[in-house]
Amino acid sequence: MKHFDHFAVVDWSGQAVARPKGLVLAYAGRDNRPPILLHPENGWSRQSLTDWLAAHGKARTRILIGLDLSPALPFTDEQAYFPGWDGSPPDAFSLWKLVDQHAKDDEHLSVSSLLLHEEIRRHFRQLGDCGDRFGVGRGRLRQCEIGQAEMGLSPYSCFNLVGAAQVGKSSLTGMRCLNRLRGIVPVWPFDPIPDEGPLIVEIYTALAAREAGIPAGRSKMRNAEALDTALDKLGVSKHQKLKRYDDHATDAMLTAAWLRIAAERERLWQPVKLTPEIARTEGWTFGVY
Repeated sequence: MKHFDHFAVVDWSGQAVARPKGLVLAYAGRDNRPPILLHPENGWSRQSLTDWLAAHGKARTRILIGLDLSPALPFTDEQAYFPGWDGSPPDAFSLWKLVDQHAKDDEHLSVSSLLLHEEIRRHFRQLGDCGDRFGVGRGRLRQCEIGQAEMGLSPYSCFNLVGAAQVGKSSLTGMRCLNRLRGIVPVWPFDPIPDEGPLIVEIYTALAAREAGIPAGRSKMRNAEALDTALDKLGVSKHQKLKRYDDHATDAMLTAAWLRIAAERERLWQPVKLTPEIARTEGWTFGVY
């Protein structure tokens, strides 16, 4: 564990447009002041956010960055991301590279081309196209997602690309970003925790909502009062009013406040079920212990 001076949370989006409305960045300092939203005039693109992260990597900023996406696909259950395919990568770094290469011609760091690949598409459930290797039920889960379920949360398979709650598109586009940050910003637990500079962790906004006293299934805050009530539970004063309230902005702000607190908890950096193999292949959600 290390100490950080700054905290940021990115509510990611897999929408295949230049500047997704759901792409939001919340920032908090070490003090207990409420988080703020950082945003360029025209909104964030995945590339501009990747550039923002890279700039902090090069500046060696002591900032902990939470990304609301899955940085890898399930591996442990089948000992492969894409079982039955000899091109299946052996670890997360190779997976990021594969995703980025197969989608290299897609604009806005999207992944449409990847999902047309003859072997890869067989593992995903897409609208009107459920691959024969998708499996049954809600699909394959990573070990940390099984841990999320054991904590009473409702994780979704990264292989599911259908429905409002799907997380697959965000995760795949996020992998393109992570591939471009290799060697610039480390990602826990794939990389060791550095002595200095920034670090990226995977976060799940429902964990912050739970600690703020928001009941399961009612974690959305769509007005100033709801957000202030949740922030108060975390010991944070009232926030500066936003021009517009939506799930993306309020989730990011609350989770940034939570991340500042959670980063000091030693046990969250040492999950009981996190093995070296899982750290190399699937990664882990910060806050799942």
